[in-house]
Order: sequence, then structure tokens, then C-alpha cells
Amino acid sequence: MIVITAPTGQIGHQTLARLLDTAGGTPVRVIARDPARLSPQVHDRAEIVQGSHGDADVVTKAFSGADSVLWLVPPNPHVDDNTAYYVDFTRPACDAIRSQGVQRVVGVSSLGRTYGKPAGLLNPAFAMDELIESTGVHYRSLAMPFFMDNLLGQAEAIRSQGTFFLPNTADRPLATVATRDIAEAAAGLLLDDSWSGQGSVPVIGPDTLSPDGMAEVMSEVLARPVRFQQVGYDAHRATMLGYGLSDAFAQDLVDMAAAQNDGIYDAEQRALETPGRTGFRQWCQEVLKPALTG
Repeated sequence: MIVITAPTGQIGHQTLARLLDTAGGTPVRVIARDPARLSPQVHDRAEIVQGSHGDADVVTKAFSGADSVLWLVPPNPHVDDNTAYYVDFTRPACDAIRSQGVQRVVGVSSLGRTYGKPAGLLNPAFAMDELIESTGVHYRSLAMPFFMDNLLGQAEAIRSQGTFFLPNTADRPLATVATRDIAEAAAGLLLDDSWSGQGSVPVIGPDTLSPDGMAEVMSEVLARPVRFQQVGYDAHRATMLGYGLSDAFAQDLVDMAAAQNDGIYDAEQRALETPGRTGFRQWCQEVLKPALTG
């Protein structure tokens, strides 16, 4: 039995789709707050446990008889302490991992765990990793950099202004990954019962593009000018507060960008032997361009 948490999120739903296509006779169970958001295929082919995977009774029920679990903590932009939120949300799952005898957990985390300095929204993921590892379960932390798919949130600005905005340095390479590559890595690990121990699995795209370089690729793929505009940290924080994020969440986003600008991903990207399948140009052609023209 494989259990998927957050099955309607951008990583969870792609992982689930891959499992339903390839799992063969392996049963799949999902935890969903609102089962109505799940596709008919999921209702037909997976067992559904309704509720929050931060709830002790829900995860205890869902993890019963489970061999492997995909664990994701859903972001909460209104919390006052992201690390406390990640740990508190994960603690019931850790109790259920122990009590229900789960063998393997695949967690969605971040690159940069050895950075050793404050890294904003990345630090809570590292605290989550440590808590899961404390159970003794076989664990693989999927370590990712900046998601290409996050740029879809700026589709309207790219379409109408020919501009996208980040607090990242314009000419500094920024490691990226397509969420579909994360889902592929997660599904592969969940279907593989041969691995053991605890470790990190970097999932990084093959490019070493700066935001300015991304703008060049976008311009070529979209056949119209696209430029990158760097946003100062204070302006970025103010924008996030304007969207209704808490002070703590907005500051964590700023601190994460500062850590990215300081090279938090660099060492692991340089050491990577097998990059993800999807390059930025391919992602622009297959994901971004249809989103802008569809």
C-alpha cells in the first residue's frame, strides 16, 4: 500500500497520476480534505481517507497497512512561525509511522540542508526532515531548488507586460526544477522497495540559467520580448503582505531569496551527477506557452 498526502497539490497530483498509471497491482490510498476535488480516475482506482493529514486520527487510519508514504506539508501563508507549523503538522504523522509500521517515507523538502545559515522558508523543510528521520523509518528527502512552475503565477504579467519579477539577482544562476520531474522521482521511490536507510535525493533541472537567461529563453520560445525585473527585498515583502500573507511568511520568503542569492543551492548543483529530465526551454515550450495561449 502506498499513501499519498496532498493529492490535489502540484506535486501530489502528478505523483498520484504516475502511480495510477504504473503501480500495477499496488494499492494506492490518498488523504484528502475535500474528495470532491479528486478526479473520477482517483475515485475509481484509489482508496480515499477524508480529512487533514495533519490530524492524528486521520494519519493513523491512512497509514494502517501502508508500506510507503509520500509526505508533503501544505504551506500555510498565515502562520506566525513556519518552522513550528511544519514540525507540529508532521508530528502526528511521525507517531503514526511508528505505530503503524510504515517502512518507507519520501518527503518533499529542499536543497541546501548543509547551508548552516538562516534560509527563510527552507529551514522548516529541514526541521521536517530531522523529525521524520528521528522515527528511524527508511527515508528519502527529495531536495529541490526553485520550481519552474512557480512562474505560472506570473502568467498574466508575462502575457500583458512581457515581464516577470523575482527578488533574485538578475545575472546569478538559479537552480530550477520542473514539478513533473519531482513527481517522477517520488513515484519511482514509492514503487521501489529495495532502498533503505536515510538520505537526500537532489532533483535539479539540467540548466544553469540566471533570471536574465530565463527571460532570453522565454523570449525565444514565446517569439516576443520577455524581460526580468529584480524586485528589492523590501518591495517583495510589501507585495507579499499585500496578498494577505502573514508578516512571518512574507519575511521567510525574503530570507529564502537572500539565501538563494547567497548560493544555498550551489554545492549540490555542482555535485549533481544525474540532472532532471526537463530543461527550462522544454518547460517553457510544453507548460508555460500553453498556459499563456490556452
